[in-house]
Amino acid sequence: MSLVELVARADARGLAASGLACLDRCLPLLGADDDALRPLWASLTADGTAWGAQLTAVRALLPQAPADAAPDTAEPAGLVRRMVDAAPAGRDDEDALRAWADDCSLAALHIHHLLDPGRAEDGTYTLEDRRAGRTDGMTPLVEAELRRQTTILEALSARGPAGLRQAVEVSAEGRRVVRAVVSRQARGTA
Repeated sequence: MSLVELVARADARGLAASGLACLDRCLPLLGADDDALRPLWASLTADGTAWGAQLTAVRALLPQAPADAAPDTAEPAGLVRRMVDAAPAGRDDEDALRAWADDCSLAALHIHHLLDPGRAEDGTYTLEDRRAGRTDGMTPLVEAELRRQTTILEALSARGPAGLRQAVEVSAEGRRVVRAVVSRQARGTA
């Protein structure tokens, strides 16, 4: 099943987790602490009433896109901050969550595309094409991000709330990858 189909079939919890996971993997671009989103993850295990209050707290905690960001990370950092700012205030509006999860999916893929040193080779298909299942010729960083997004939605679909643990683990792995790429790029420009 393509990523587009998985997003279309996800329930409210799955959509919130999917968007949150995309955001979580990209946090190193804001210089945020690894545990910054922990309260939002925790709210997904409950009935959803804490989501809005936790989101407000996280928005205040997370830094804006760094003004002194290197040119190759400035645009990705801005995309991460937009993901934070666009998050729906409640978990009861499935249409808003679906739109946000969809936007986060595209933003995370775009961020990985921008960070990927091999991106010049990946000009045949758009990111929408990638999400729809056209994966031949993908660069490694974008391919890995697409796989993470798919794995998370499949786990949440198959295992429901129990899939949240796997979503957190997959996101932590992706966050380490982004941190390594950003660090490597910073060393290359220093």
